[in-house]
Amino acid sequence: MSLSANKIILANATTNTAGAYFQTATVYTGTGATTGVAVPAGIWAMLPTTNVVIQLNTSNNASSLTWVNLSAVNVGVPLFISDGINVQAISSNTANITVTLYGSNSGQAVSGTFNNK
Repeated sequence: MSLSANKIILANATTNTAGAYFQTATVYTGTGATTGVAVPAGIWAMLPTTNVVIQLNTSNNASSLTWVNLSAVNVGVPLFISDGINVQAISSNTANITVTLYGSNSGQAVSGTFNNK
């Protein structure tokens, strides 16, 4: 989950390691072009992904959702915020597509305190 932007960054730390700024999350779009998969809560960036779009629910009626595209198909989203419910990743075709989202490190465990590299 990517809920915090204030972190101590370690030089030369690569994605998904202790002290790295970026952590990834994987979302699968599902197999239908009409139903998306909720994006975990947090602040995310998405690189261009074939046949995938990020959508935002703009309705205040739970029984009648209105999904609006945050980006065009095959275009990444530089930065978006998800509450874990009202933002979804959806495939523009019937394939189940893997989407990698990049967010700030909000809980990657560190190996110890005052470690030498």
